[in-house]
Amino acid sequence: MVVGVILLLVGWATGINNNLVTKEEGVNTAWANVENVYQRRLDLIPNLVNTVKGVAKFEQQTLTAVIEARAKATSVQINPKNLDEGSLQKFQEAQNGVSSALGRLMVVVEKYPELKATQNFSELQAQLEGTENRITIARRDYNEAVRDYNTTLRTFPNVIWAKTVHGGSQPMQLFTATAEAQSAPQVNFNLNGAPAAAPGGNAAAVAPGSTPPAQ
Repeated sequence: MVVGVILLLVGWATGINNNLVTKEEGVNTAWANVENVYQRRLDLIPNLVNTVKGVAKFEQQTLTAVIEARAKATSVQINPKNLDEGSLQKFQEAQNGVSSALGRLMVVVEKYPELKATQNFSELQAQLEGTENRITIARRDYNEAVRDYNTTLRTFPNVIWAKTVHGGSQPMQLFTATAEAQSAPQVNFNLNGAPAAAPGGNAAAVAPGSTPPAQ
């Protein structure tokens, strides 16, 4: 009888532990996807800059802003085991800087129809547009994974386990749309004149505990 109760308790504790570990790994995987799509955007910028530089009299200040924003974003490294509010905010600010710089660049590009007509630029704008969509999806998936983990962490009896055996387990931070991101200039990737998504997507702010809008 006693052995049976002990085995039952061990099985119960193991199940809770495995559930928390699985959901934490789900967050880490979602975060890795976020970093990958943002890195893809950063990798496209050098080719974009080189293509634009080929146009005579193109505004050097605009290109410099893009290059500097990329350098700053590249320098921000986050440990997925330490996704606290401060580190995530720093990451968002750096990526928002890239979005804003790209937005200003695309506004200036409108003055150069000969640039927009080149094959290299057309291919790059298509890749950037696709990447912006991937960023929106990756951020949404990350928020869903975090919300699932945080809910599990606060639910009985998991909360007891989290505060004892997993004493270091803390709620993770969600992506939220900052004021800068909401007011950033739109990037018109559609060369035919139709409106396109702004850098970082048109996703609305996602508050902790809320459900992200469908994309």
